[in-house]
Amino acid sequence: MRRKRLAQWRPSTNGSCCFEYCNLFIPQTSLDLVTKRSGGPHPEALVPTSRRQRNGEKKRPVDRKVMSDSLVVCEVDPELKEKLRKFRFRKETDNAAIIMKVDKDRQMVVLEEEFQNISPEELKTELPERQPRFVVYSYKYVHEDGRVSYPLCFIFSSPVGCKPEQQMMYAGSKNRLVQTAELTKVFEIRTTDDLTEAWLQEKLSFFR
Repeated sequence: MRRKRLAQWRPSTNGSCCFEYCNLFIPQTSLDLVTKRSGGPHPEALVPTSRRQRNGEKKRPVDRKVMSDSLVVCEVDPELKEKLRKFRFRKETDNAAIIMKVDKDRQMVVLEEEFQNISPEELKTELPERQPRFVVYSYKYVHEDGRVSYPLCFIFSSPVGCKPEQQMMYAGSKNRLVQTAELTKVFEIRTTDDLTEAWLQEKLSFFR
């Protein structure tokens, strides 16, 4: 085996593309074959090509600046933070829900509605079919062994067909909201019809 200094195609920091050299082990027989056919070991000849490159397509560098500029992380409204804190320590045993939305003008997650004694089937009728929403749901869950618990569930309603701009704002803000609410049971639905009691119980069955 001989150590050869080979070229790898990578995007540079300024967005253009260039060769970057690195040390790799290549069998001597492979080097001789390349040298014999090409007249010399051209850097590109030794770099494995992807399927896209083999089909004649050029590899496009990812514009990470555009992606980061498009992903908006909204703050959580201070009043909503306090509402979520109290909700986590509620002592009532009925189902309850907080529905939250993104205020586009303020770029902030705010409270939209709050419900008491609401079933999953009733909750889904309160969610818009073409707009994303965040839900924190306190659910009375009866386990198979008869135990009763009251898990707090975070549900991200992200319907198919909503505006890409809205989708980006909600997706970018989800993790911050989950951390603020200090929740671990995080679920996502792609249509409001998915939100049923059977669906929720199936999701919760993975938690002990």
